This record gives sequence, C-alpha cells and structure tokens, in this order.
Amino acid sequence: MKRSKKNVPKGYDSWLEYDLAKQLKRCNYHPDKIEYTQVRMYEPDFVFEEYGFTTFIEVKGRFRTRDEARKYVDVRNSLGKNETLVFIFQNPHTAMPFARKRADGSRYTMAEWAKKNNFEYYSPDTVPPMWSRKK
Repeated sequence: MKRSKKNVPKGYDSWLEYDLAKQLKRCNYHPDKIEYTQVRMYEPDFVFEEYGFTTFIEVKGRFRTRDEARKYVDVRNSLGKNETLVFIFQNPHTAMPFARKRADGSRYTMAEWAKKNNFEYYSPDTVPPMWSRKK
C-alpha cells in the first residue's frame, strides 16, 4: 500500500504514529486529554471601577485574526467574579477575519461574535454615560 497523508490508517494522525503504535506495545494511544493554560499578559485599553466591580474595556476597530478574538475569551475566563471585559467596537457590524459570505451575502460580524461569546459591547455612540462622568 502506498503511504500518503490521505490513506493513514483509521484512528491515527500519521503513519509515524501508526508505526510507533505497533512498536510501543505497553503504551496507550491517545488515552486522555490534558487541559493546559498558557500564561500571558493582557493590558486593557481602559478600566472602570465602581462599587467593588471592575470593568475592563477593550476598544477595537476590527479583529485582525481568529486567534486575537479567541484571546479575549481566554482573558474573560481568567477574570474574577467582580470583573468583566466589555468591548467598544468602532463598528459592531464589521466582518470577522476570514468570515465567509453567507447565502444572503452577509458575513459573521463582530457584534454576532460578541453575542455568541456572551460579551457586552458598545459603539462610540452607545458608551454608558457613567464611564464619561467625572467623580
């Protein structure tokens, strides 16, 4: 049988793994998944603090990559119970990077992404007034 990426035996990711599975008889192949965390630093554009709650505000003209959008989900997931991350989108209807056209001609937008991922978002015209008032 000719070996190619297309005809790798079912259940294996590569021919190398298949060959090693035959050799490593006392090892289990793909038995578990291990959750891992990468520690990174995030610097919010603005921070609003009031009544013991902290709101991190990220201002976006657009997302440049899918990975950038994923980063904000990870940041949100690392926040404490009295912390939240919200967005101010220059235009919430801007298409996400690499968004394909739908049958109706529209594309997946930053607003749709925010809603799907349970983020609050605003545009420059809808910013909460409390963020603008002086103490």
